[in-house]
Amino acid sequence: MKIRIKFAKRGSLKFVGHLDTMRYFQKLIRRAGIDIAYSEGFNPHQKLSFAQPLGVGMLSEGEYVDIEVNSTFSSREAIKRMNDANVDDLEILSYRRLSDNAGNAMASVAAADYMIELREGKRPVSFDFLREFTLFINSSDKITVLKETKKSQIETDIKPYIYKFGGDNEKLTIRLSCGSVTNIKPELVMEAFCKYINFEPPPFTFIYTRLEVYGINDKGYIPLEAFGDDII
Repeated sequence: MKIRIKFAKRGSLKFVGHLDTMRYFQKLIRRAGIDIAYSEGFNPHQKLSFAQPLGVGMLSEGEYVDIEVNSTFSSREAIKRMNDANVDDLEILSYRRLSDNAGNAMASVAAADYMIELREGKRPVSFDFLREFTLFINSSDKITVLKETKKSQIETDIKPYIYKFGGDNEKLTIRLSCGSVTNIKPELVMEAFCKYINFEPPPFTFIYTRLEVYGINDKGYIPLEAFGDDII
């Protein structure tokens, strides 16, 4: 059966890259006694796939990994077992069974919510984050940036991929297109925003936290965990 696990990545774990996070999960699943399925062949490996890789330096309250298991504990028991075997800055938040025809996490990603905060001591004088960002969004029909590809840089209008935003004078929450088709990083949005307000940000000005990752169905954007059900 297919299982979708939601987890948070906090504190110093923001410096751990995606490949090391994958290796860690393989060990965590074994330590927790999860009956994970393995591929066949000469080099069997755990059937495990992550949704959208998290950039180094970014915190998260909404990461996802899909696994296949031969048998399973209840959601409550599986969460407890994994958190008991876990490190302090990584927490398992949900463990849900997916239907057999559900798409995998990586293919399901359509959008993500981010929180962007100004690090203490980095705030420009008389700065209201939400007000300034609203003026930035409304200032033009297009927001053109240079977006890196594997082979070059291309000019891209990112405004259609900024789906919603909110916040207050100290922080911003923003929903961006995410996934394999069009992936807009919050750092790219902040780069264009800072250029608009003529602010040259010192290194490490912004703290980025991914809050949630969404798929899409006939009801609109829904969290990836909502595609599954708790196991009683």
